[in-house]
Formats: sequence, structure tokens, C-alpha cells
Amino acid sequence: MSPDTLEKTPDRADRLAGTRPDPAVVDGLFVRLAGLAVDDRQRGVVRDALVTEYLSLARNLAWRFRDRGEPLDDLVQVARVGLIKAVDRFDPGRGIAFPVYAIPTITGELRRHFRDRGWDVRVPRRLQELHLQLRAATQELSHRTGRAPTAGELATYLRLPREQVIEGLQAGDAYTAGSLDRPSTPRPGAPTLGDLLPDLDRPFERVDDHEALAPLVAALPPRERRILYLRFVEEQTQTQIAQEIGVSQMHVSRLLSATLAQLRKGMFVPG
Repeated sequence: MSPDTLEKTPDRADRLAGTRPDPAVVDGLFVRLAGLAVDDRQRGVVRDALVTEYLSLARNLAWRFRDRGEPLDDLVQVARVGLIKAVDRFDPGRGIAFPVYAIPTITGELRRHFRDRGWDVRVPRRLQELHLQLRAATQELSHRTGRAPTAGELATYLRLPREQVIEGLQAGDAYTAGSLDRPSTPRPGAPTLGDLLPDLDRPFERVDDHEALAPLVAALPPRERRILYLRFVEEQTQTQIAQEIGVSQMHVSRLLSATLAQLRKGMFVPG
């Protein structure tokens, strides 16, 4: 029986359980499990038998969380962990059917998986839980109206401030992180996202360059220091510099070239 078919049957617990285990057999196993000591070897055998009876329940619950970016096989494993916890914690003396108890336990385990492991970028737990609320509300409102709901409609539906809804929607961007190697635009030869990020190491390199250059510049003759200042601080042209210091533009060009060559040599060749 497929999960879609199960959705159409009236009883939720039976619907999710798939082929329903024999209640008499299951009840007897739970009573026996409750009566066994923790260190009794038979306890593991009985426990495994109960888990096996309800593997279809775990798989059907995992199926409900498909298409959320996690492999179905991984979700099935998470659901089985929840099933094992439900078997260990179930009290047959409470008078309720095991699936009624197990469904919230397994579903909670799946939700925790998405909350704790499904996010590429870690965000506060309250935002993760809000994101899940918004996802469910978006699906419901989209089904009703045939379009994506606005932030205001989501706020009204969930009875939350609009600013909180916007914060939750923005947090959803952290669920999947894009690769820095992805092109920034579809245009051929476009730079990658990583290429557009600032180079945080450059300021530190400039500090090193400044400290190495400072004594070299201080050792230059006053005229050469003045030419460097006018060219690279005041950003004057060679013609303007020539007029200010009273020499030809060609002479300024030769002085500037010689000074820069001297500084490069001092920077890269040990003295």
C-alpha cells in the first residue's frame, strides 16, 4: 500500500502503520518486554521483534518528510531511531495503542533531525522552528489560494508579528548554502561568487608593505620624497609636478622611475 493510499484511510495511526501488526501479538510482546530485566538477554530479542513489526510505520512517517533536501534513506534511519525510542519508552499499562504513542515520538525525531543537522548555516533554534512553521503555513495557504502567500498573510495565519515572519523567511536562506565556485551570473566567463568577496588578507599585506617602505622612503633625498608625495598622495600629473618643483616633465619622469626602482630593490632584495 502506497503512502498516498494510506492518506485516504480514516484512522491516522492505522493509515501510517501500513500493514497493521496483530494487536494480540504486539500487546503480548510489550507486556513481556515490560517484565524483563534490563540485563536479560531475551529483552533484546523481544525489543527487536517489536521494532520489526513497526518498520513500515517508521518508513511511512519518513516518507512524509521527503523532498526537503535530505535523502529518503537517511530519513528512514532517523525514523527508525525514533521507533526504537518509542518502543523503549512505551508503557502498555496506559491503555493506548502503540502507534498513537509512536507517531509523535518518531515525527519529533525527524523534526529534530532537520532542525539540528539539515541547516548548512547554523541559526538559533527558535528561527529553525519558526522556519518549519512558515513552511507548513506556506503550503496550506498556497493550496487555498493557488499562489504563494505574502508575509502579511503568513503573519495573520500564524498570529505572529509581521517582522517575526520576515525574520523567519530570511532565516530559511541559511538552510542551503550556495557554492562559492558558482558563477555570479549566467553570462559566459562571469566571475564566481568567491571572486566577488573582499580579500580580507589585503589590509594585513598593506601593513607589511607600509612598514617595509617607511625607512626606505625616509632615506630618499627631499626632492624625491616630494615627487612621490605629489604623485601618489596628491595624485598630480607629471606635468603639474614639474611646474611645482621647477624642472621639465621628462626630468620628473626619470626621477620618478629611478626612485621607484630603488624602492623595489630595497623591498625585495636584502640589504
